[in-house]
Amino acid sequence: IFTDSICVPGFDPGLSMMTGITPINPMIPGMGLVPPPPPTDVPVVKEIIHCKSCTLFPPNPNLPPPSTRERPPGCKTVFVGGLPENATEEIIQEVFEQCGDITAIRKSKKNFCHIRFAEEFMVDKAIYLSGYRMRLGSSTDKKDSGRLHVDFAQARDDFYELVEGIEQRHRRKMEEDRLRPPSPPAIMHYSEHEATLLAEKLKDDSKFSEAITVLLTWIERGEVNRRSANQFYSMVQSANSHVRRLMNEKATHEQEMEQAKESFKNALTGILTQFEQIVAVFNASTRQKAWDHFSKAQRKNIDIWRKHSEELRNAHSEQLMGIRREEEMEMSDDDSGDNPSKKLRVDESALTAQAYALKEENDSLRWQLDAYRNEVELLKQEKGQLFRTEESLTKDQQLQFLQQTMQGMQQQLLSIQEELNNKKSELEQAKEEQTHTQARLKVLQEQLKSAKELAEINDHDESQANEINVLTVALVNQEREKNSEKRSQGLKSEKEALLIGIISTFLHVHPFGANIEYLWSYMQQLDSRISANEIEMLLMRLPRMFKQEFTGVGATLEKRWKFCAFEGIKTT
Repeated sequence: IFTDSICVPGFDPGLSMMTGITPINPMIPGMGLVPPPPPTDVPVVKEIIHCKSCTLFPPNPNLPPPSTRERPPGCKTVFVGGLPENATEEIIQEVFEQCGDITAIRKSKKNFCHIRFAEEFMVDKAIYLSGYRMRLGSSTDKKDSGRLHVDFAQARDDFYELVEGIEQRHRRKMEEDRLRPPSPPAIMHYSEHEATLLAEKLKDDSKFSEAITVLLTWIERGEVNRRSANQFYSMVQSANSHVRRLMNEKATHEQEMEQAKESFKNALTGILTQFEQIVAVFNASTRQKAWDHFSKAQRKNIDIWRKHSEELRNAHSEQLMGIRREEEMEMSDDDSGDNPSKKLRVDESALTAQAYALKEENDSLRWQLDAYRNEVELLKQEKGQLFRTEESLTKDQQLQFLQQTMQGMQQQLLSIQEELNNKKSELEQAKEEQTHTQARLKVLQEQLKSAKELAEINDHDESQANEINVLTVALVNQEREKNSEKRSQGLKSEKEALLIGIISTFLHVHPFGANIEYLWSYMQQLDSRISANEIEMLLMRLPRMFKQEFTGVGATLEKRWKFCAFEGIKTT
């Protein structure tokens, strides 16, 4: 990068960035390193070039310009000799990159290098630097200075690129010549002999196109005169004789086209019939009897295939209807061009064909109607299965939903209050039972003490002591039975009675018992508000009806509830 522009005094490099002006390449003649070509009689004056890492001092203007070799064709590479020994590839890049885009730098250890540019005109800018003395920084060391010698280099890359460019241009020219339309053949001049040969060619069907072109050219040239008029008239008459032949050929081709149309229409009708059968198969598969047995992926594929088949069926049906409409329009045009007497004569075959076409059209319309009905049924089913989105809900439905939610919350609140009251009453009863049991235990302990004292005083034997112990155990068991009867006495609500009935039925059909989670999941289907803790408390309150057992060992240990009411009846 040059810090100061010598060729353009006072040039500000940042001016282009502020004003939007395109940056000026200093190597362009008249705008940078390379000054405009001076007159031949005026010696070239070169000035000092300041770079970032080095300084270039111009040669003596009185010395002859440095010599260069003959420029090779397509030259893009220069030889740079006389480089300082300490010059690096970065410094060389910095000096010569202002001449243009550098594609490669090949530096040698003997103070020279080869530089290849992107374009040929950049080589001329690099040659301008030949003769300059290069000094690195402000050093005066001999290794930091050298006199540059820039010359044309004969590189294989340039030669190969030149040859490739020539070959590309040659191939492009050959392609253009190949694609250029050929010139029309030369037409001979008129003479009686040539006119006789042309008359024979006009009678030949295979040579008629070539002969008619020659005839047209002769007439346009003005070869017709009194002497040759009869001969030209005979040739024109021969050309006219081909009109009937061309009309016959046209009629033949039209007949072939009609036959091809008829065969295409018949083939299209057969294809449409098969499409209708395929669509009918898909519609039958989507009905409830067969649809439930397919998996989700199979249903998706069947639905995609059905839609694709219906689209193709509709496209073929429209194409067939278009062909029939064109035929009807042609028939109406033919009828309008005939005489009134001919209009009354209707061919029976035409009526039969029209009736057959109407019948096919009616069948296709009926099949389409059945397909549309099936689609409507499927859409209704899909619509019934889909959840209603928030956008489809109206304000009345939203209000109704909110009212139902409020009612449900109120019912839940009432049920929770009832449960709370029940829990409080149960807690009070349990406290009363506990106090009563403690009082009875104190009485029994006092009776036991008095009995022991009597036994010691009266020196009774061990049998009387055992009788007393049996009496105390019987009293304790009697007390426990009373407590259990009090616990199991009177159900508090119809809901508990209903729950006991359902749980008894469920456990009765499960003779090996069921854990509380399994029982709770079953009860959730009947009442979503019931909890597992509530069920377990209810089972614990009825020990004569439900008992708890442990099954398994270690990690497989499981607690199960069993129905035991019938066991009590059997034992009694």
